[in-house]
Amino acid sequence: MNAEPCDVPHLMDTPEDAMTPPAASHESTLNMVRLSARQLLQRGAIGNLTNLIASLRPADIARMIMQLDTPQERRTIFELVKTVKEQGQVASELDDEVILEVLDDRSAADVAAMLRTVPADDAAYILGVLPEEVARNVLPLVRDDGSQEVAHLMGYPKGTAGRIMTTEVFALPETVTVQEAIQRLQQATKAETVFYVYATDHDGRLTGVISLRELLATEPTATLDSLILRDVIAVNAETDQKIVASQVADYNLLAIPVVDAHRRLLGIVTVDDVVDVIRDEDTKDMLTMAGAAEEDTHMSTSSLHAASLRFPWLLTNLAGSLVSGLILWWFRFTIQEVVAIVAFIPVIAAMGGNLGLQSSTLIIRGLATGHIEAGNIWKVVFRELRIGLLLGAICGSLLFVAGWWWQHSGFLGLVVGGALLITFILSASIATATPFLLKKSRIDPAVAAGPFITTAMDIMGVSIYLGLATLMLESLR
Repeated sequence: MNAEPCDVPHLMDTPEDAMTPPAASHESTLNMVRLSARQLLQRGAIGNLTNLIASLRPADIARMIMQLDTPQERRTIFELVKTVKEQGQVASELDDEVILEVLDDRSAADVAAMLRTVPADDAAYILGVLPEEVARNVLPLVRDDGSQEVAHLMGYPKGTAGRIMTTEVFALPETVTVQEAIQRLQQATKAETVFYVYATDHDGRLTGVISLRELLATEPTATLDSLILRDVIAVNAETDQKIVASQVADYNLLAIPVVDAHRRLLGIVTVDDVVDVIRDEDTKDMLTMAGAAEEDTHMSTSSLHAASLRFPWLLTNLAGSLVSGLILWWFRFTIQEVVAIVAFIPVIAAMGGNLGLQSSTLIIRGLATGHIEAGNIWKVVFRELRIGLLLGAICGSLLFVAGWWWQHSGFLGLVVGGALLITFILSASIATATPFLLKKSRIDPAVAAGPFITTAMDIMGVSIYLGLATLMLESLR
């Protein structure tokens, strides 16, 4: 399905007075609003604060809540949101930890009333965050049709297409005419969003899709089966949400249909849900590569808990640093003979680690987005090897000149420059291959770009440098 976003006219015809302000101006306004909200909270000016919150969009209220300092402040702001419907919209925009905070003292009846006002996929998301016992109490209180739909979505594993899809999809039998399709479209009040018209056979199996633009530009007597694009890109309900997001991004879709094993249409995943998935997955990958944990992003996390999350990665650094110290001790006689080589140890260690981190980060990102496949590992490794060779030659030459000029020793410049060249080549190759090997072993490749890679490349660089210096010790004296 190669439909472009412009195939949906109503998205492109937004009235000028309804358009949102430029991003920079909007962000500046939100910062001022957040500052005002904090001041009103401190003064206890609840009336003014209520009026301020009433002037904001739900998404902006959610952002403001997440940037407040304490759980009590976050709960206070959430409670001041005027209607149950708006509270539901705000809750669906919050992070998991903050949802637990603002709904902590809410009764099951209050939470159920809020969930009735939001789409089923958002309700399933909020319920999925709550403790299992609370969710079991809330679900029966949601109205019958809504609770069944929410329970159906929650039956799919978290992080799959089935969990984030909306079942309110506009689909028609492929035998209907264009005129009848337009009439039904005008009467479709339950469908959350209509980006495309999906066609099904008599068994409910997805057979094709047509854009709204093409539907409106076709003769009224034509039938859908003569117009639809039958090569439809669809995902299974159990498909990982990262793959769903990749499909939507690769094919410029506004929505992607979700089908079962028999290709029966179950629902759609819309682009707004995909944006949330991409944001969440990128955050997780970034934190993992930095050696942190997702819970650590919440300012409400206790210092002790945050420290426990970071400690394992820092322990890796500590162990690596001790190994580096052992290497320095091992080569202590070389260092005693030529003290000048000490000046370049930090350079070699830092440069090798940084290049390794760059290479592994690019590979992990490519694997996550689908731009790099495990099948072309050698092509990617050789490309990074060539890059490492080129960068090593340039930086090594600069270090050669620096060593020669600084210590008046051409041999020292040769050792420093050569060590950096070798380190760059090995660092680029190893850091590139590691994510592929981890993925093949069914381990999240993001862990390869954390402190482990940096520390390992530091150790390797120092070892190469001091080993080369030992080999050329007679010339360096």
